Amino acid sequence: MATTLTKHERNLSALIHASTFSKYFIPFGNFIFPLILWTANKKEHEFVDYNGKQALNFQISMLLYAIVVGLISVPFFIGFLPDVFDWKFLGLHHLNDFNNLDIHISSDDFRFGRFFWPVGIVGLMQAALVVINVVYTILATIRTNEGEEFKYPFTIKFIK
Repeated sequence: MATTLTKHERNLSALIHASTFSKYFIPFGNFIFPLILWTANKKEHEFVDYNGKQALNFQISMLLYAIVVGLISVPFFIGFLPDVFDWKFLGLHHLNDFNNLDIHISSDDFRFGRFFWPVGIVGLMQAALVVINVVYTILATIRTNEGEEFKYPFTIKFIK
């Protein structure tokens, strides 16, 4: 930015980035509060306009990535559903075998194996998205409050 930034512009821009954490308290707060702050102040301050667009684009991108990761797991769940209704899957066909107690541990007996791998991988990917979101939002808030322009990585420009 060619002009000097006022403390009000820096604080307002930092507040826009920090307000995305409201999603942990209010559904879609990560879109609502930054959008309100940005639209109310975008014509007055160029720095606030830039940071509002950055924050909203990043949050929309993170939502899109979370949806894509969630959709990746759908085929695994659909392939898993027929086994849920099989009595052998739940182990109920062995209820009368408790008289013959035979303890052995084998990986072939792990009935949920096909289910937990995709869920575990998708869960790790979702956790990575949360960590990326939190870390870069904190960085954006700090750098913006110091008067620097911050550009989020992995962001699709929906608002130009």
